[in-house]
Amino acid sequence: MNKIVANADIAVQDVFDGATITLGGFGVCGIPENCIAALVKLGVKNLTCVSNNAGVDDFGLGLLLQKRQIKKMISSYVGENKLFEQLVLSGEVELEATPQGTLAEKLRAGGAGIPAFFTPTGVGTVVATGKEVRVYNGHNYILEESITTDFAIVKAWKGDALGNLVFRKTARNFNPIAATAGRITIAEVEELVPVGSIDPDMVHTPGIYVKRIFQGSNYEKRIENRTTRSN
Repeated sequence: MNKIVANADIAVQDVFDGATITLGGFGVCGIPENCIAALVKLGVKNLTCVSNNAGVDDFGLGLLLQKRQIKKMISSYVGENKLFEQLVLSGEVELEATPQGTLAEKLRAGGAGIPAFFTPTGVGTVVATGKEVRVYNGHNYILEESITTDFAIVKAWKGDALGNLVFRKTARNFNPIAATAGRITIAEVEELVPVGSIDPDMVHTPGIYVKRIFQGSNYEKRIENRTTRSN
């Protein structure tokens, strides 16, 4: 099945107000830049976004925050976005802060059809507030619900018309698990290659998870924090 669409605008055209969206990326590495820009243009509101981070003030999910299109963020790291901090403290945006490993497992388990799991992470902290606690082998574990969303939007290095994806380096951290967690998964890729040109052993996300794919363009690939020193 050919899953190629022409561009980001077409790929996200059915995202609706109030949708839940999982977005790949680690910091600002490997984020679906084209699709985020298309969502800004589309103007959808009241989104719940699940992502490792909330972008920075003028890049990534920060662009959706600028337009007040996000009502809730489920994230593990949000320390580089001053606007997001202001919106959370003012009550304009809800934040569900989640330990990074727990967030990864919530997405992985959701994609695997597992509704919940027990983890020791967060025991004895505010993370455990209101959650069931069980004892296994003499240790406390808290119950965490898995995550599935209306849409998953990811960015890959290479992909083919069947939706098979290959990620590169740090972009492989959250993108593969994010791709499994959406009921409709959209992939933008740096290079769209012919079917059969990707070694099956090199496929990180099988095409069965992906509904739409397109070749993106004009990637900024910003560095979140650049630190230099004199020789």
